[in-house]
Amino acid sequence: MSADKIIQDVESGNISLGIELGSTRIKAVLVTPDFKTIASGSYVWENELKNGIWTYSLDNVWAGIQASYQAMAAEVKDKYGVALTKIGSIGVSAMMHGYMAFDANDQLLVPFRTWRNNITAEAADALTDLFDFNIPQRWSIAHLYQAILNQEDHVKDVTFFTTLAGYVHWQLSGERVIGIGDASGMFPIDSDTKDYNENLLDKFRNVKSVRQYHWDIKDILPKVLLAGQSAGKLTTDGAKLLDPAGNLTAGSVMAPPEGDAGTGMVGTNAVRERTGNISAGTSAFSMVVLDQPMKTVHRDIDLVTTPTGLPVAMVHTNNCSSDINAWVNLFKEFAQTIGVDLKPDELYGALFNKSTEGDANAGGLLNYSYLSGENITKMTAGRPLFVRTPNSNFTLANFVKTQLYAAFAPLKIGMDILANEEHIHLDSLIAQGGLFRTPKVGQQVLADSLNTPITVTNNAGEGGPWGMAVLGFYVTDKDDHETLEDFLDHKVFANPESTTLAPDPAGVQGSNEFIANYKAALPVEGRAVDVLAD
Repeated sequence: MSADKIIQDVESGNISLGIELGSTRIKAVLVTPDFKTIASGSYVWENELKNGIWTYSLDNVWAGIQASYQAMAAEVKDKYGVALTKIGSIGVSAMMHGYMAFDANDQLLVPFRTWRNNITAEAADALTDLFDFNIPQRWSIAHLYQAILNQEDHVKDVTFFTTLAGYVHWQLSGERVIGIGDASGMFPIDSDTKDYNENLLDKFRNVKSVRQYHWDIKDILPKVLLAGQSAGKLTTDGAKLLDPAGNLTAGSVMAPPEGDAGTGMVGTNAVRERTGNISAGTSAFSMVVLDQPMKTVHRDIDLVTTPTGLPVAMVHTNNCSSDINAWVNLFKEFAQTIGVDLKPDELYGALFNKSTEGDANAGGLLNYSYLSGENITKMTAGRPLFVRTPNSNFTLANFVKTQLYAAFAPLKIGMDILANEEHIHLDSLIAQGGLFRTPKVGQQVLADSLNTPITVTNNAGEGGPWGMAVLGFYVTDKDDHETLEDFLDHKVFANPESTTLAPDPAGVQGSNEFIANYKAALPVEGRAVDVLAD
């Protein structure tokens, strides 16, 4: 698209803004009708552990959003010489799950409890038994019920609870709504009615400890919307929140707010049945769009939905790339000590490429990348651990390969349930995330680990905020009755650039040997956690 056409689109407001609040970064991207990003801005933030709760302050939420928007608007002005005053559509996404509860005066009752907290085991277990439906600790309903079990005083005052994306959308539009994908991480969804499961709502209402409260569970949950539906408009106050400089006018059409899992599916074009995607970052998750019901309840498999309400099997792991980043920083420090200054991509690239020289089974080395607890492997606390025996082949190549195998290990354990117990088969599996920036290395390790071809597309690198901007266009620019699947296939991904790597038989065997050793040592790791905790 020419610069003149971009200027025309910006001045007319024929653009879409996607905002995503991730676990380590808030990002805003501006996208034109050909689905190209023309400007972006970001803000680095970190969760805080306060009184045993992982949280982010509301002040930091808005400081990050405003800084990201300001940087993006400044880039538009610098590149194209026009001020950003009008935006056709806006969409907000954020890390899923968690608990944000408000009173009748719209005041936050307790600090935001994020997905990272492992403090709702009693509630999650009880609700899973009650519903005969897996309720993970991260889910919003688990946080609410745990607060009830804890007899927390604030529960009586709850008039509304939502996710981070739902909260930001509410403040920008005045609408207490949520996209169905994000809603499916709050409370179980009925994919036939495209709403909260009424049978399970009734079961929750009839719990003795719940009946004491004046509120009804359906009334305090946000209203569920599907992708493509209008979720209100940017208000005057919302425009000021986004752009304190006052240049942005109200009236932008708002897309239903979504979770990062939903934008990951959109960003990889994995919303049809029998497709799937994997997002690998601080945490990792896989999303498999189901064409058949699950046979049984699995505590390691979440049932969520696509942004249009199709059922999805989700494997979520709390840990993925953080331990790799810690080791790479150690190598960076060593390089600087000997007078070598490497850019991050150079350092990661050198180490990742070195791993291709390693043994298929990583030389018998083991690593547990647990900076936080890991539900998949029943680890209650973070205890990073690297292990080798006297007979291990301890080389740099094997060490780095071990880090890559370990980053995907909990995800593989969960995905094996779908493959071996549920016999679910995929037509495609697309991966995105920083671990795939070095061409082919992480992609091949993942293909070998899952024994499945893995595709990486250029569009996938755009990430969640781009996917959210696409959902904004789906509200304003779709044809009548055009499904999201067709919109993505025919318009957004009409000519995708992608690379697909098939599993290497030797790599599959080596990965299986690594996982067998990994699982065999987990009870030892569990005892080590207990000892260290003492």
